[in-house]
Amino acid sequence: MKRSGPLYTLLAGLLLALFMLSLNATTGTGSSSYGGEEPGAASSPGTATATPSEEPAKSPSATPSASPSKKPQKPPPNADYAGRTDDDTSAVSISLRDGKAIAYYCDGRDTESWLKGNVEDDGSMRLTGKHGAKLTGQLSGKRVRGTVDVDRSRTFTAARAVKPSGLYRATTEVRGAKLDGGWIVLPDGSQVGILNRDGEPAKAPRLDPRTGTVRVDGDVVTARPVTP
Repeated sequence: MKRSGPLYTLLAGLLLALFMLSLNATTGTGSSSYGGEEPGAASSPGTATATPSEEPAKSPSATPSASPSKKPQKPPPNADYAGRTDDDTSAVSISLRDGKAIAYYCDGRDTESWLKGNVEDDGSMRLTGKHGAKLTGQLSGKRVRGTVDVDRSRTFTAARAVKPSGLYRATTEVRGAKLDGGWIVLPDGSQVGILNRDGEPAKAPRLDPRTGTVRVDGDVVTARPVTP
């Protein structure tokens, strides 16, 4: 009986060792089935996943269409113009200087008007005077064609004037009377003008264009070219 005790102990130890070996084998197999990543398995949180970078598509830059360049217009040259209305009842003279214009309309009897304004680079002008007087014109080449509206509307053509043709004016006092006279000397040498004595208009005496002088009541009065 004393010999059987150790045998039982040895046998029990062998059985326990076999059981533990079998358990370890089973546990190792299970661990290997969960430890590695299978194809297609999702990445664990916190693991950076490399993805190809995509650049945003660039829209084609808008290129403004090239517009044809326009040559800058030169301002109208400084010059004087004189002519008659189309109905031949009155005369018009215009003086242009540095984009400014002054004009004189006169029928040689009792109706006149001084007008002024700007001249655009294209030669167009719109001049105004007292009592609603207006002149619209267009410079083309060596003449101005337009419409003047003083007592009524009239069309006119004024050709480029060469001295002594052009526009003259005299303002002075003679024998206590205030004088204000305007003269248009046309290219053909004829004249149209009005002389106001204390505000009373009348046909102006003839002006000497070479000297710019005129006799009024025996006195010599000097008229000067008009410019803006």
